[in-house]
Amino acid sequence: MCSRYEAPDANQLMKAFGVAPEHEMQRELWPGYNGPFLRAPQASDPDDEAAPSVEALTGMFGLLPFWAKDTKLARRTYNARSETVESKPSFRSAWRQAQHCIIPAAAIYEPDWRSGKAVPTRITRADGGLMSIAGLWERWTNPDGETVHSYSMPTVNADDHPLMRNYHRQGSEKRMVVVLPNGALKDWLTAPASESKAFMRQYPADRLHAEQR
Repeated sequence: MCSRYEAPDANQLMKAFGVAPEHEMQRELWPGYNGPFLRAPQASDPDDEAAPSVEALTGMFGLLPFWAKDTKLARRTYNARSETVESKPSFRSAWRQAQHCIIPAAAIYEPDWRSGKAVPTRITRADGGLMSIAGLWERWTNPDGETVHSYSMPTVNADDHPLMRNYHRQGSEKRMVVVLPNGALKDWLTAPASESKAFMRQYPADRLHAEQR
């Protein structure tokens, strides 16, 4: 699971994806905070070769389905188990409608409990590039009639992952977010719901670097 991560700045986003949200962004993000996410353009002509391949928005970390009463739900919907995402009320609409997005991250943080205490550990891509985390996005209308975008990170089992099995409390199931290979980004953004499960895979341990903080 991932409840804390580090977002890239606008310059990093522009360099990696050619787009960045218009609004100022927070760098250290927790559930309920607002961060950047990327999705396939919603209004562009798919036959226009000059149209951008992605658009950047700012949304809340923690998915808010249409029936959410307030933003407090985001504290419990920042991760979605890939095994149950299509049936859980909070996520099933976004999953069934293939509302895929990319959540860019400079790093994620996980607690290392092997010493008996939770030691914050910063995990990055070994090559120094941005992590492109597979996400689901939603659109919610708040009581004032304003549109609020939000997003969540699906997770997969990591009990056998050489790196990620070291995190979280002993005896608990190990989970990890889905970091997409660079070559799979467009495919994820445009994949139909019937193909979503195929992307729910572990990222190779040798492509990640962990450093205790």
